[in-house]
Amino acid sequence: MAEVGLSMLYWLAGLFLPLFPLSMGFNALLVRVRNGPLRAVLLLVWPQLGLSLAFAASNEVPDWVLIVALFTAALYAFRAIALREMGQWIGFLATSAWALLWPVLMSGAEASPIRLYALGFSVPLALLALLGARLESHFGAAYTGLYGGLAETLPRFSGVLVFVVLAVIAVPVFPGFFALFNTVVSTTAAAPSVALSLVVIWLLWSWAGVRLLQGLIIGPANGIEAPDLSAAALWSYTSAIVVLLISGLYFAGDLL
Repeated sequence: MAEVGLSMLYWLAGLFLPLFPLSMGFNALLVRVRNGPLRAVLLLVWPQLGLSLAFAASNEVPDWVLIVALFTAALYAFRAIALREMGQWIGFLATSAWALLWPVLMSGAEASPIRLYALGFSVPLALLALLGARLESHFGAAYTGLYGGLAETLPRFSGVLVFVVLAVIAVPVFPGFFALFNTVVSTTAAAPSVALSLVVIWLLWSWAGVRLLQGLIIGPANGIEAPDLSAAALWSYTSAIVVLLISGLYFAGDLL
């Protein structure tokens, strides 16, 4: 009975640290939340709830959880490549990123670093949700290819968007990069197949990010006009990006 209860607790945690098919619940919820700040809060809080449940179960993650987590991360990363709607894209990248917290739990890391890793994934996604809400308020929808050429019409917004997407897909020196790099390094010796899977998923994120940016900011402007970011908004987003970069350097210090 205790073993069955533990298995159920892991599945419950898999609702918040998404395990397929429970991952569909979070994405269905995110689509229904139309308010940008509320979406951002949801993206910040959701994985932390999952970590609390996982810590309550055990730090020894069963093999079946790890297999499902890697499958979930790869599935949603691959599907994000073809997505045009920004809200769905955010949900799929969040699902893929949070599923990769399971290998970190498997490594036996302490609770505090894992929660910081989750924030390293979630904060850029929350910023992207706010940017997506801005597009929706101006254009009625946030679809790639619908109003391309934002680099010409909204240069401030486009510059912020590029850096935020780079943070989401975990390029150096953002926190997600070091969270993933550390996980790859820690699993290479014990489970090289897991490390290889992480690298492949990481590459899929990059592909998805490039396609998203290509559909939004590259190309000729289509004549649709909207106000660019104000100086105050630009300063706020820039400050958040700088904090992410500093946090990434903090994560880098843990690897040295």
